[in-house]
Amino acid sequence: MVAVIGTLAVTAAAVAAFLIIAPGSEPTGPRALTSDEVNRLAIARFRNHEAGGRAVTITVPTTAGGLVITGAIDYRAKLGYGVVRGAGRDTSSDGLIQWNATTVFVHPMANAPTEAPASPPGSDWHRRPLQTSGSSLDSSLLIALNLGSDRPDNAELLPQNGAAWVGRDQVGGHQVDVMSGPSARAKPGTAGNVRYWVDSDGTMHRVQADVASEPQPVVIDFDTREYVPVQPAPGVTSTG
Repeated sequence: MVAVIGTLAVTAAAVAAFLIIAPGSEPTGPRALTSDEVNRLAIARFRNHEAGGRAVTITVPTTAGGLVITGAIDYRAKLGYGVVRGAGRDTSSDGLIQWNATTVFVHPMANAPTEAPASPPGSDWHRRPLQTSGSSLDSSLLIALNLGSDRPDNAELLPQNGAAWVGRDQVGGHQVDVMSGPSARAKPGTAGNVRYWVDSDGTMHRVQADVASEPQPVVIDFDTREYVPVQPAPGVTSTG
């Protein structure tokens, strides 16, 4: 969407299209969005803000095998929190993580839990600036954080800026339409670099985005668990 892509320009400026559709799903497009599809795409980020927060699972591609963040994002406070674990790699990056639009806070743990505790630990947090380029982890955190907005996107501008219908799929038992974001023309010969899995009422169930630093996409799945409100760790401030 226009607001998302503007915010993510520094993190996904050199991206390429990538889309995974489950076997047996309906034939893919792209084609122009219908008026109903445009309206649903326009309110998708607003739905996240309207809900207050969403449970998320963020799969981050890295050269060392990938990371999985299991947690939640408060879309009104613009604050994320979860547990990060290595996938197909060692456990050197395992632990708790909180982030806002400018800063990442990490709490290393030798035996990271499956889910982050509702109340973050009171000490042993390390902070660093969120990198706006060159880090697939930080790009993923920023993309996920910006999937909420306090107002709908401009439905009239979405088709003008390249948004399109790509196909239909099923996510977590929900029938969804897969739509590309308005950055669809970011690279010649591709269909887009951000894809949204949106259901009939405009609720977002998955987002997939390519990042310049990795050949594989970031995948953000919503509501795989119950949302637990995010509590800031000591020294962490929201940017909402």
